[in-house]
Amino acid sequence: MEPEKSKEAASQPMEAESGDPIDPRELVSSDDEIDYSVEPEFYDPNLDDVDERWVDKQRKGRTSDAVLSCPACFTTLCLDCQRHETYVNQYRAMFVHNCKVKTDQILLEGKGKRKNRKGKAADSSTTSEGENKGAVYHPVCCEVCSTEVGVFDEDEVYHFFNVIPSNS
Repeated sequence: MEPEKSKEAASQPMEAESGDPIDPRELVSSDDEIDYSVEPEFYDPNLDDVDERWVDKQRKGRTSDAVLSCPACFTTLCLDCQRHETYVNQYRAMFVHNCKVKTDQILLEGKGKRKNRKGKAADSSTTSEGENKGAVYHPVCCEVCSTEVGVFDEDEVYHFFNVIPSNS
């Protein structure tokens, strides 16, 4: 609880940092300085319509189950995707934006470890029979922040599982 100030102290001017007296009755809030009758320069009421037309042009008439974004930086990764039938948090797509495929890394289906192909020759005689049976995937990362968001398969289909979906 603050001690009460006397009426005399309240009417006395406050000292500014520069030493000049400031009368508290002359202070105004920033709301008093804003003219709300003028529309802000950064607002465009037609921008949503322009964005919708651009997305429709990108999709070329196709419908999408979601718009996918990176979970770390919220960059848009895919405008046209299909939700997995069983796993509701997974999506597949053929056309993506802001994604990079790490072709120097291989993920094998059923294997928990990655293989790095940098500096190694891709010789089919050096791989074992067991490794050839599973599907081969390459990691897919967000181009902006390098967060791993999915995999890229041999059929050139992207499989997203670490993304934020939104209504399309």
